[in-house]
Amino acid sequence: MFKALLLENENGFKASVQSIEKSRLPPGDVTVAVAYSTLNYKDGLAITNQSPVVRQWPMVAGIDGAGTVLESNHPDWKAGDIFVHNGWGVGETHWGCLAETARLKGDWLIKLPSALTPRQAMAIGTAGYTAMLCVLALEDQGVKPETGEVLVTGATGGVGSVAIALLGKLGYTVVAATGKASEAAYLTSLGAKAVMDRALLSNAGKPLQKERWAAVVDPVGSHTLANALAQTRYGGVVAACGLAQGLDLPTTVMPFILRGVTLAGIDSVMAPHAKRQRAWHRLAQDLDPTLLESMIEEIPLEAAIGKAHELIAGQVRGRVVVKTSL
Repeated sequence: MFKALLLENENGFKASVQSIEKSRLPPGDVTVAVAYSTLNYKDGLAITNQSPVVRQWPMVAGIDGAGTVLESNHPDWKAGDIFVHNGWGVGETHWGCLAETARLKGDWLIKLPSALTPRQAMAIGTAGYTAMLCVLALEDQGVKPETGEVLVTGATGGVGSVAIALLGKLGYTVVAATGKASEAAYLTSLGAKAVMDRALLSNAGKPLQKERWAAVVDPVGSHTLANALAQTRYGGVVAACGLAQGLDLPTTVMPFILRGVTLAGIDSVMAPHAKRQRAWHRLAQDLDPTLLESMIEEIPLEAAIGKAHELIAGQVRGRVVVKTSL
């Protein structure tokens, strides 16, 4: 038996922590003991049933996990190896990692860099790994610290918090956009040089506005992303990775054809293995563990359902780490 956060939809939706027989684990060539998981925005949507994230029922929630391999029929993995997992439809179409035990595919797993513990890996989670993919996209497009200001929207969230910490350590001038004025000290402690009210970006604006940003990391979407594009300087880069405000993009082609702005789409779910390895290597190298610790709220598995509701209500800052086993 193992404990897991199970989502059911047989006679109406239900989320609960249950003890489950190991015989019910899905197919996979690696069985793992999950030491820690986390709550990402997508996990929150699934656990609160606010969006059709789950596509097979019943479903164990949790798109991220880190811990130790128990059994393996995969050539790259053996018992005792330390792994980290993100994405690949886990928690959506395949039982996930908000559980003491999971069965996964070895091709989905990344060997955890020795500089990181499983707890730190889940403090990073898909949100932090996505933030690193955004930073890599900016670098690959030639954005350097001396290029100019970098805007990070949704700044107190998981992606935003880690993006600020990464960019700040790398020497970028970061401006954090948030609706939580009381969190200004937290954001500057992570590395933001300035904090702005998200209301300045969250409503409909002109298709071209005064040029300001050399680059943008945006997990928000909708009008926020449209205004960020409209304010990006000639040749600037905008990494879009989320839809916290909405999945629409009410903009025009003008930033692209008049200012040569690049809109880089960031996908964390199906990113190829080499890109994942690169991102986790850089996270181990570039993310200050002291700053990471300052973002963490650790909870037991039994508290994850309530915390998911807080997350969707915008009442969580930083990263929630879920300790899945005693």
